Amino acid sequence: MFSIYIIILYAVMVAMKPTRKLALALTPWLIFACSYDWMRLMPNYEVNPVDVEGLYNAEKSLFGITTVAGQTLIPGEWFDMNHTTLADIFAGLFYLCWVPVPMAFGLWLYAKKDYKNYLRFSIAFLFVNLIGFCGYYIHPAAPPWYAVGYGFEAIKGTPGNVAGLGRFDDLIGIGIFHSLYGKNANVFAAVPSLHAAYMLIATIYAIISRQKKTVIIVFGIICAGIWWTAVYSLHHYIIDVLLGIATAIVGVLILEKLLLSGKAGKTFIDRYTKLISWG
Repeated sequence: MFSIYIIILYAVMVAMKPTRKLALALTPWLIFACSYDWMRLMPNYEVNPVDVEGLYNAEKSLFGITTVAGQTLIPGEWFDMNHTTLADIFAGLFYLCWVPVPMAFGLWLYAKKDYKNYLRFSIAFLFVNLIGFCGYYIHPAAPPWYAVGYGFEAIKGTPGNVAGLGRFDDLIGIGIFHSLYGKNANVFAAVPSLHAAYMLIATIYAIISRQKKTVIIVFGIICAGIWWTAVYSLHHYIIDVLLGIATAIVGVLILEKLLLSGKAGKTFIDRYTKLISWG
């Protein structure tokens, strides 16, 4: 498994004094990566029934778009029939940011030696992910492209699908998203949309850490762009996106107002900061 190689590399970095502080700083990201990988051991569709039809019908009921012909479509279906080349390009560019930009932001905070904000952001990123992963198991759900392409029966082992993002691959001539989604081991993990959560967490902590207005605005634009792309590309329902946003906000509030605001939380951050600080 992928996580085994990460753990081995992590152990080597901790064992070596020159890389120990960096390895300890990256611990939240290591736990995130391993937790995601370990979900392969017990797929969520083996724990609870997969919601395919209910979510599709709820989306159509709440956000359905009625065409001239009188047919009611979910927003993703409407976009699939009314996409443009420019929108396809922006959709691909926005979706490529969903993990790299938050990770780059975290590393930038660390490089600036803003250790406390780096830790709060990294721990929040991990915490929101763990909440989201629990959601995957409590309510396994199919993405809209699955309902549109396969119907309402949950077929275990269905391969990942690039859906509308395939148009971006075709335009640039490189199968970036085909490569990413072809390796997706579980397609029934649409609720909540963590795609919608990641850049929101980065934007929140850009505000908390008092970054320049330009950075905050750019993050906000990318954040909104990812929300739009999730629906435009048929990868998520609007319901998924709203729940992803709620997961990020609730997770950050629990962490900042409860877990890290007390004496124990502050002591933990102070001690962790000393472990990863250089100089």
